[in-house]
Amino acid sequence: MSRSIVRQSKFRHVFGQAGKTEQGYDDIRVSKVTWDSSFCAVNPKFLAVIVESSGGGAFLVLPLSKMGRLDKNHPLVTGHTGPVLDIDWCPHNDNILASCSEDTTAMVWQIPDQMGTRPISEPIVVLEGHSKRVGIVTWHPTARNILLTAGSDNLIIIWNVGTGEALISMDDHPDLIYNVSWNRNGSLFCTTCKDRRLRVCDPRKREVVAERMAPHEGIRPMRAIFTRDGNLFTTGFTRMSQRELGLWDPTSFEEPIALLELDTSNGVLLPYYDPDTNMVYLCGKGDSSIRYFEITEEPPYVHYLSTFSSKEPQRGMGFMPKRGVDVSKCEIARLYKLHDKKCEPIAMTVPRKSDLFQDDLYPDTAGSDPALEPEEWLEGRDEDPILQSLRDGYVPPKSRELKVAKKNVLDSRPTTRRSMSSCDGSANLNSFPSLSVSSPSLSNFSSLSLIIRPYSDL
Repeated sequence: MSRSIVRQSKFRHVFGQAGKTEQGYDDIRVSKVTWDSSFCAVNPKFLAVIVESSGGGAFLVLPLSKMGRLDKNHPLVTGHTGPVLDIDWCPHNDNILASCSEDTTAMVWQIPDQMGTRPISEPIVVLEGHSKRVGIVTWHPTARNILLTAGSDNLIIIWNVGTGEALISMDDHPDLIYNVSWNRNGSLFCTTCKDRRLRVCDPRKREVVAERMAPHEGIRPMRAIFTRDGNLFTTGFTRMSQRELGLWDPTSFEEPIALLELDTSNGVLLPYYDPDTNMVYLCGKGDSSIRYFEITEEPPYVHYLSTFSSKEPQRGMGFMPKRGVDVSKCEIARLYKLHDKKCEPIAMTVPRKSDLFQDDLYPDTAGSDPALEPEEWLEGRDEDPILQSLRDGYVPPKSRELKVAKKNVLDSRPTTRRSMSSCDGSANLNSFPSLSVSSPSLSNFSSLSLIIRPYSDL
């Protein structure tokens, strides 16, 4: 008798669960700009959403704790003169956010912990260097104050936001750049372009070090991200407009490591990657589902795990850094799904019976301390992210606190029963419920003793 072999994985039963209604963020007018951006960025402190705004571009910043219906007078961040296209939180400072816009500029903002009542309209840095709209902004993963922008002028500029100067400019792309993704230590980045080419670039050498023509045969937009092993995970379309994902080794671009067809849909698949678990979450714009996969070293290399489905389609998605998940509930990822007028958190959880901290689910993750200064990175030095333990974020559940179900026997003292013959005349007669006295004058206490002795002997 043959048995089907089930692949062993601790992430095989990961399930998604949407937050309750009161845990969401309501009355948010999400931007209607036709741009393939996530429109949302989140970190352990704040949620930022690009919103509709008259007279320029704006985005909304909310503390994560400010759930429920949005106050109509809540201030916006309103410095751009054109619609905002992309936003990104700094990985090394939870109060710093970068934005880019159709007004050809990128801006860096200092967000206070306590939002006031007035709109924030003064950025701390304005980055001007593009001649057309800027559609992509992304921070360097390990070096302090290094920011990359890409615009519709097909130009990539890397900035030192501490000084406001452009460090590196690359014009190797002949057409519109769809997305940019850094590798783990920030020594390389990959790009996808409208010319259907996937490129790996070394910014400090200002050159393309690897290139692949049409990793997906369709003409619709592609996306690409680096995995922790240095491979490239891509999403795109086949010639028949089926959505497709692929895994590539940039040192040998001839054949894919894995290529998998998904379904037929027009929505661009936005990949969100977790290097700690080696899992990738695919969120299609206009879809009502989130698919997630595990990348391993065994065939077929990209393993489908499951799908989280809901009723309403998503306008965009935010991905929480691992520092912000709830480790006491075995939550390994949290996504923030944008609807037309609200944002809904979705927790990805590994079912475990134990209440203890799960070391195998939470290896040390990238912390908020930068590993390099801008000058060190520019001179050619590379460092992996400085890791931090998530054990400090673990809060033991209340059910593990000691609770005494029964009454503590030490708290109760047995009542001493004494006969009235040993008491003085001031004894409280109400303490003897069986005693009945008919005479108002109680002069003969020996008769009372005769009545009470049978009671005390019971």
